[in-house]
Amino acid sequence: MASVSSSTSSTSTTTSSGVSVTTSGTTNSSSIDWTALIQSAVDAKTAQADTITTTITNNEAKISAYQTLQSDLKTLYSGLASLSTAVVNSLSTSAFATRAASISSTGDVSASSALSMTLKSGAAIGDHTLTISQLATAQKVSGASQSSQTDELGYSGTFSIGLEGGSMSDITITSTMSLQDVVDAINAQTSTTNVQASIVQVSSTSFQMVLTGTEDAADITYSSTSGDDILNKLGVTDSSGSFTDVLQEAQAAEFTLDGIAMTRDTNDISDVLSGVTFSLLQETPDGATLNISIETDTSQIQSTLETFVTNYNAFRDEVIAQQATTTDGTADSSAVLFGDGTMRNIMDALQNALNTTVGGMTMADLGLSFNESNELELDTGTLSDILSTNLSGVTKLLSAQTTTSSSQLSVVNTGTSPQSFTLDLAVDSDGNLTSASVGGDSSLFTISGTTIIGASGSIYAGMAFTYSGSTSQSIAVTSTSGIATQLYQIAKDYSSSSGALQTQITSLTTRDDELQQRVDDINSAASTLQSQLETQYAKYQAAIESANSTLDYLKALLNSSSSN
Repeated sequence: MASVSSSTSSTSTTTSSGVSVTTSGTTNSSSIDWTALIQSAVDAKTAQADTITTTITNNEAKISAYQTLQSDLKTLYSGLASLSTAVVNSLSTSAFATRAASISSTGDVSASSALSMTLKSGAAIGDHTLTISQLATAQKVSGASQSSQTDELGYSGTFSIGLEGGSMSDITITSTMSLQDVVDAINAQTSTTNVQASIVQVSSTSFQMVLTGTEDAADITYSSTSGDDILNKLGVTDSSGSFTDVLQEAQAAEFTLDGIAMTRDTNDISDVLSGVTFSLLQETPDGATLNISIETDTSQIQSTLETFVTNYNAFRDEVIAQQATTTDGTADSSAVLFGDGTMRNIMDALQNALNTTVGGMTMADLGLSFNESNELELDTGTLSDILSTNLSGVTKLLSAQTTTSSSQLSVVNTGTSPQSFTLDLAVDSDGNLTSASVGGDSSLFTISGTTIIGASGSIYAGMAFTYSGSTSQSIAVTSTSGIATQLYQIAKDYSSSSGALQTQITSLTTRDDELQQRVDDINSAASTLQSQLETQYAKYQAAIESANSTLDYLKALLNSSSSN
């Protein structure tokens, strides 16, 4: 806006940015707010950028919400992994393959004092009776008393030592070495010889060296090879080379399992029952027995189901939060995924899986139900009862099951996405397995000896079999998916790097990148416009000032003429 008024002063003020410009002559002045004009034009230019920035912010909130759902689903399927398959073998991570053992006794023996056990996954379930008639022991021998363990012995020689049937090592002793030095020299070779030395202090002036085998049921062997006969000098052996004082004889363990007598060279026995290690601790008196029961560790199943309930409800709570409304029934500002189809599809798929019936059983048989708040709950009493009375039914209800039409094809692993198909096996003239194919495609399985493994990236990934046959044949493979298997696959598929949630995240991220580029372009154009307007309006201001100056001059001439 411009204004003209009378004035007795003569001033001129200019700014390069046009923040405020005022010009005045002797009789008039002109004032224009160039800054406001420029800012108005720039604001009009950047208004669209502000709207786009709001869209970007809203998209970022959606991305964060999708990522939370994705994370919750990953937690959900990770916790279900051990319930999704029922494969039972030593490598299995299935909760159905975990084992627990109870040991009781009859007669005058404490079960916990006589035996301990460790179990691997897939150990054979059953009851056994064990008696221990003799523990395995290592040979232990002692030498004569020495007055000091640190004084020089004055002996010099080399001897060889080890365990019978094992490796021997030469030990060299010099005259300046003490009893402790001899012990240290022997122990430096223990990893090879399996003979360990120690010193027993009988009194302040009496020290004896003791040699002990580190493996049971094997005698210590010794021979002097040169110089002084060191062990003879120390009283460990007599003149014939025999040990003078045998503290403990080497002997094997002797025990009876289910009426079958056995011996082993160790008290830690892992080759009697597959997946079971017995640690024999004490001999059982006559008439006493140890009673062993190996069964499925159902506490692992219960624990995993409890974790599932927690993880499912965490995901459900996040979904509910995204459905929040205000008092007038509209979507709450925090519910950025309100009405989202992908989220609804996931929830529907999970609930459909939970409502699956397998073998006439449902989740209610496990003690699972929804409360009045539609949250999942677990009745552990109901679960405990069904686990003790119908474990096989629970296994089928929850996990993947795979069977074959031939006893020559054994299932090693079902994977988490079991399939049903016909497996065509080819064997060469020597009876060696050469290929396994489905529908003529041999790339779907790899062969390693008699093992058949589903190819990575294929729908058969995770499935594995062993073939004991020697002829080519086609074998039907049939698989079913229980509730846990279905839930696992749904959660994994939706949360994967190629799943529906990631697709939404990628799409929004790409859109935000495009929108941000538009914002940058608009802001850049606005900045350019501001510079152009500042230059243009500065020229206008200069023209106004020039016009005012001319006007002042003309007025001065007129005034001068009037005076004359």
